[in-house]
Amino acid sequence: MKKIIIETDKAPKPIGPYNQAVLAGDTLYASGQIALDPETGEFPNFDGDIVKETERVMKNLGAVLEAAGMSFSHVVKCSIFVTNMDDFATVNGVYGNYFEQNPPARETVEVKALPKGAAVEVSCIAVAD
Repeated sequence: MKKIIIETDKAPKPIGPYNQAVLAGDTLYASGQIALDPETGEFPNFDGDIVKETERVMKNLGAVLEAAGMSFSHVVKCSIFVTNMDDFATVNGVYGNYFEQNPPARETVEVKALPKGAAVEVSCIAVAD
């Protein structure tokens, strides 16, 4: 099976030895996105505003999907990592705006820490039509 590396300047460059996404056949495996600014590669100061941070994460993930010729409607599975499960409802509120109909399978996991001091990270698997 042929693997195609997906890259876009509209999402942050990887901060480790991985790609933004890999397309294998009709399936896209998108690496976890945190709220890095794609232009600077820096983590903005959100002053603890989990809504703004989650919106940036989803925008980054959307840019990766778009680079692969897909959208959130192609997503079949998401993984969400949060550093505080008390943010679960707030993250759900933002996340739900991207999946108003037929949301994908998903899990949310609380972790001790995320890179760059992030509070939320989202990865996904998407399948082309």
